[in-house]
Amino acid sequence: MKPLPVLIVEDDTSLREALKDTLELSGYEVLEAADGEQALQVLGATRAGIVVTDVQMKPMDGETLLRQIKQRWPELPVLLMTAYGVIERAVEAMRLGACNYLPKPFEPEALVGEVQRWMLPAAYDESDDVVAQDPASVQLMELARRVAASEATVLITGESGVGKEVVARFLHRHSARAGRPFVAINCAAIPDNLLEATLFGYERGSFTGASQSHAGKFEQAQGGTLLLDEVSEMPLGLQAKLLRVLQEREVERVGGKKPIALDVRVLATSNRDLEAEVRAGRFREDLYFRLNVFPLQVPALRERPNDILPLARRVLQRASQGAAKRSFALSAGAQAALARYTWRGNIRELENVLQRATILAPGSVIEPEHLCLPGVSPAAAEPAAAPAAEVAAPPPGARPTDLKSLEKVHILETLAAVNGVRKLAAERLGMSERTLRYKLAQYRLEDAGGEGAA
Repeated sequence: MKPLPVLIVEDDTSLREALKDTLELSGYEVLEAADGEQALQVLGATRAGIVVTDVQMKPMDGETLLRQIKQRWPELPVLLMTAYGVIERAVEAMRLGACNYLPKPFEPEALVGEVQRWMLPAAYDESDDVVAQDPASVQLMELARRVAASEATVLITGESGVGKEVVARFLHRHSARAGRPFVAINCAAIPDNLLEATLFGYERGSFTGASQSHAGKFEQAQGGTLLLDEVSEMPLGLQAKLLRVLQEREVERVGGKKPIALDVRVLATSNRDLEAEVRAGRFREDLYFRLNVFPLQVPALRERPNDILPLARRVLQRASQGAAKRSFALSAGAQAALARYTWRGNIRELENVLQRATILAPGSVIEPEHLCLPGVSPAAAEPAAAPAAEVAAPPPGARPTDLKSLEKVHILETLAAVNGVRKLAAERLGMSERTLRYKLAQYRLEDAGGEGAA
């Protein structure tokens, strides 16, 4: 697969040409920019796999360019070139997210080696990118990108719903194994008596129901990455067998007699404090140290508030690509409500709240009452009088709180707002007229004390 282009940002024309020639001779496609502003324009129009930029430029220097890139494209590697006299600034820039720096003058091989080391893989998919706007998230993903280039086992910890599997997939996409399988197994979702066979595979006849041989998750991930999701839920007996597989780099199927050599990178996640689990005797200490080669702690959503609204917009963008084909936007009030909520369920709770809001919002704008967050009043605008042929909405002050009843109120108010024109109401609600007629018939029967659809 062809590598992504390298963007060279250098105000010295002759040096820029020399850098371009060096990289093109090594097989890279090269994009050019004479300053920071031009570089941002290039990145806005074209994908790049790495940015190689000088530090001392005018009017926008390399450090300012680095900040701009990390705000807009947090995962894009930035390699700094700097003279010996300003290395201190380059080191500070690395703390801001630069992947490395090259002190001038440097050999062509050094440049090629650094580009090869930090370049985003060609399989990198912007559409499945991580949302990282908060400084805590930017720092996390910078660490993740650095460890992704290694073969180290990574233990990803954090509360439920923070996106641990998203980070694991990021590690795989940015690794040398990006073109090979990514296999995930949820250790909490599979019964204990099936987990061993699922993980290690089994031979035909090894247990009742094993009518044919089956490759386990380790074998399925050959050459790629295996994610042990919620590894702390694994029973102690199986932990010992897993430890042996990780130590020996080979697996033996249940009922098998021949070990199978493995070439698999292992990642693991847990929403528990594994050190506390070790002290309590629920997790093997030796397995903990085997998995915890490089720890990554994913902050809770409340600890990275600058990610809340970008994540919300990403969820709504995906919702607009669904069957209803509706575009959604957040009002200022809704944005404020999302930003001040504590999100105990993290990103998973945010997704649920917004999915509910897309159902309740009559149009394309989501208001605070559509979010149904604790502490946010669900009261909406005064409903107009419903046509006699339809069902009347409840009066203000008598609004329900359960989702089914809220949907009913929302539908009736939308219908009243368009003077009973079902076609317009259906368009605002994002449903077919047939579905709307069915729901209205249901409501009439419920109000009359009957059951079933008309």
